Amino acid sequence: MIESATGIILRTRLLTETSLIIHWLTPHWGRIATVAKGARRNKSLFAGKVDLFYRADFSFSRSRNSDLHHLREVKLQGTHGAIREDLGKLQQAAYAAALVELTTEADTPLPEIFQLIAGYLQHLCEQKNSPPQNVFALELKMLRELGMEPDLEAFSLTPGARKIVHTLVDGDWADGLRLKLSDAQSDEVGLFLHRFLVFNLGKLPRGRASAVAQTE
Repeated sequence: MIESATGIILRTRLLTETSLIIHWLTPHWGRIATVAKGARRNKSLFAGKVDLFYRADFSFSRSRNSDLHHLREVKLQGTHGAIREDLGKLQQAAYAAALVELTTEADTPLPEIFQLIAGYLQHLCEQKNSPPQNVFALELKMLRELGMEPDLEAFSLTPGARKIVHTLVDGDWADGLRLKLSDAQSDEVGLFLHRFLVFNLGKLPRGRASAVAQTE
């Protein structure tokens, strides 16, 4: 059966010398993996269309025997090119992908998560810097979507840090960027979320330290 979807590429990896496994985040199908046969050949139909954080419409044939489906066609919508031009943005985008993979199940509809990640990647492309509150806002908004939002009354945060958390979770991406966190506030909010994630998820998504270490 041939299915169609809109997706963002979270991860790619080699399958053979010429083929790739593409991990997608989609609204309707959630996280799915497809095999792009011959994608690394110069004259491949997928050439220039499948790379990290690309957004595309695509079709695939669903496998009956595994969770690797056959990628058939890709119509590129956008590349989020600015992310690959800045190491800080790339690390924060990669962390978003790791967070999604750790906190969601494959083959489960994720429309809200898809919109959240799409907005986050666009935000990274539009800004000049990659401050740590990008990551904090992503974590808080993701936790809310997952029904795991921290009850701030149960934690001992300073009034300033508490206000920052409220702004990050309730505001838009630009609101978080306008915040000017002191080093102490950044450390306090970062450690609070670090401990909350470890307690609730069992471990941190890979790449968090590098993503949070970015400067304004």
